[in-house]
Amino acid sequence: MNFRIADTFTASLTRLTGDEQKASKTTAFDLQMQPAGGGMSFHKLDRAKDKNFWSVRVSSDLRLIVHKSEGSLLLCYVDHHDAAYAWAERRKLVTHPSTGAAQWVQIRETVQDVLVPVFVSAQQKENSPRAVANKLLFAGRTDEELLSFGVPQEWLEDVKQANEDTLLTLAEHLPAEAAEALLELATGGKPRAVKPAAILLSPFDHPDAQRRFRVMRNIDELQAALEYPWEKWTVFYTQNNANGWSVITTARRVFRARPVRVKPLLRCIAPPIWHARTRMRAYCCVVTRKLWRTRCARNSVACSRASRVWV
Repeated sequence: MNFRIADTFTASLTRLTGDEQKASKTTAFDLQMQPAGGGMSFHKLDRAKDKNFWSVRVSSDLRLIVHKSEGSLLLCYVDHHDAAYAWAERRKLVTHPSTGAAQWVQIRETVQDVLVPVFVSAQQKENSPRAVANKLLFAGRTDEELLSFGVPQEWLEDVKQANEDTLLTLAEHLPAEAAEALLELATGGKPRAVKPAAILLSPFDHPDAQRRFRVMRNIDELQAALEYPWEKWTVFYTQNNANGWSVITTARRVFRARPVRVKPLLRCIAPPIWHARTRMRAYCCVVTRKLWRTRCARNSVACSRASRVWV
């Protein structure tokens, strides 16, 4: 069974307290060691649209949301009981029909539109610059073109109704590749359509899916993923896979390559030892100079040369 982690899990983990983070990380490590559950308490979310969502008990109030299928276990989210359940009920994990990438899709029915009424006269409405600026940005785009950018099918109509005022709010509910493409279109650019990969063993292998889902092959990789921000950790992850190194190995090499000042450290940790070493070195230097002068005294020429050096 493949053990994966999502960027939404690491983002939610940072919003918890220190003790809550420790408990959540311990549960995550236990799940990696025993994906079947072992002694942990699994509860299926009946109200979620995606029937593969399960909750795992972390503490009396904390719940860890996982997406459990036949050959995969995905860490999705962690939060307090009600907030964690509400997150799972608003989302589902799907494979995009055009790109073939695995992506989170926020269920459209759970998004509430907030309308602020503004009363203006008909003449002001026609001559208002806002009426000219609030033209639909993607009304002329076909469904196939929007789908090629990674826009979910459930959000096609909302995208076509988007204008300059609602675009940024809409982008928060879309996958990253779709939001980036729409913002580039709105500013006059020409984004590249996402081409489906030739051969994919899994939707998680798509390059766009790799931006939000990663496979954890061992406990060291999971530990690194939970300790560092997602953006920085994924850079190490990609480079390490290309070079054949593990994440923890590269982190250790980087740490070992850093210059370490030993003398100030020794002075702070063991001042008596450090001063004893200093006195011993001075004593050895004095003894060495005396022996050298005694030896030079046997030879006047050598003695004169040595005196020029030491005196």
